Amino acid sequence: MSYAKPQREIRTLGLLVILAGAVLVVAGVLTYIVVSSKLADQQITVSEDAAHFAGQKVTQPWQAYAQANAIAGHATEIAGGKTYAELPQDDPNRQTVMIASFLQASLFTSVVSFGLAVMAAGLGVVFILIGIALRSAARIDYAGPPDAGAPDAGSEPASA
Repeated sequence: MSYAKPQREIRTLGLLVILAGAVLVVAGVLTYIVVSSKLADQQITVSEDAAHFAGQKVTQPWQAYAQANAIAGHATEIAGGKTYAELPQDDPNRQTVMIASFLQASLFTSVVSFGLAVMAAGLGVVFILIGIALRSAARIDYAGPPDAGAPDAGSEPASA
C-alpha cells in the first residue's frame, strides 16, 4: 500500500495553513498600525491627573485605556457620582457626561481593536507553526502497517 497520496495531501494542507497564518499575521500587524496611526491623528494627550502615562500622546492601547479611565473619573466627579442615565433630563452637566461617555467608548473600542489585532497576529504565528509541523510530518517516510502474516522483528521464530 502506498502512502504517497496522503503525504502529499498533508503537505498541501500544511502549506494552506501556513498561508492562512501569514494572512493573519499581516492583517494583525496592519490593523495595529492603522489603529495606532488613527489615534495619533486625533492628537489626544493623556490627562495630567491620569494614573499612568500622564502627558503622553495616545497611540497605544495602554495609553487609550489610561485616558478612558481619566475621562471616567472626570465625568463621575462632574455628575456627582451618577451615570449619564441617572442624571435628570434638565441637569446642565448631562451633555458633558454624555460626551465623556462617548469618548470613553471610543477609546475602549480602540483598546479592543488593538487586542484583536494582537490576537490575529498571534494566531497567525500558531497557524504557521502548525503548518510547518504538518509539512515536516508529511516528509517522514512511513513504511506502512506491518504485514499481518510476517513475524514481529523482535520475536523469535516459531520452533517446529
